Amino acid sequence: MTDDTRARILRAALEEFSARGYHETSVRELAERVGVTKTAVLYHFPGKADIVRALAEPMLADFEAALAEAAEAPDARRATLEGLLEVWLTHRYLLRMNLRDLGLTASEAVFERFRNGMLRANALVAGQHADLPGRVRAAQAIAMLSDPVVLFAEAPEDELRAAILDGVARLFATPAVDGNGAQTAVAEGGRSGKETETGAGDPGSPARSEVVAVRAKGRRGRPSALSAETIDSVRRRYAAGEAPSEIAAAFGVSRATVYRHLPAD
Repeated sequence: MTDDTRARILRAALEEFSARGYHETSVRELAERVGVTKTAVLYHFPGKADIVRALAEPMLADFEAALAEAAEAPDARRATLEGLLEVWLTHRYLLRMNLRDLGLTASEAVFERFRNGMLRANALVAGQHADLPGRVRAAQAIAMLSDPVVLFAEAPEDELRAAILDGVARLFATPAVDGNGAQTAVAEGGRSGKETETGAGDPGSPARSEVVAVRAKGRRGRPSALSAETIDSVRRRYAAGEAPSEIAAAFGVSRATVYRHLPAD
């Protein structure tokens, strides 16, 4: 049996598992799809779980390599999220297969490596001394990477990557509410502190005072209006080459709000 036969079996398995599900696809059907005997399939893969293991190996290897590299990076959170997103984009059709009936869990070895990798990713994104809200937010950020990749697997990769990273940035830039109903600012670096109308909770974000002031009046969501001082800051950052999505995330407003205050040209 040739390596080409093995490769054709794997390609057929990925397509069939994605379209019909792992549990609904038999070895006999895979053999018929490839044009070989069932015995030929079993020669390469003694069982269906072995096919899953072979399909998952490249993704798991990339996953573990990305985490190892991120652990050595100056900004482990950013490196983890960006590295993990690249892995998901590269292997998006395998992830789509898993969406149908959790086929990746058919192999215990694959499941354990994937689980261990996700736990390590959470620790890198949350930080060494993160509290429960910090760990939850890290889990939310990681979850934000895979679901859009699966749901929009056919979208242009560059656009999809940019949209996903923009959403993650907003998660870490948006004020959270603690157990007592008080708002806390969670900045990109993961620091948190009580916010006031003066923005003292996050001195690195000049728009925080406005965000809190608007929400303190009972309005929900991002503010739709900016102060004159904030508008000047928005325009300066835009003139300096910063993207509207980055400016919106920094000030805790929507991109539409930013665009409304940019020069007409």
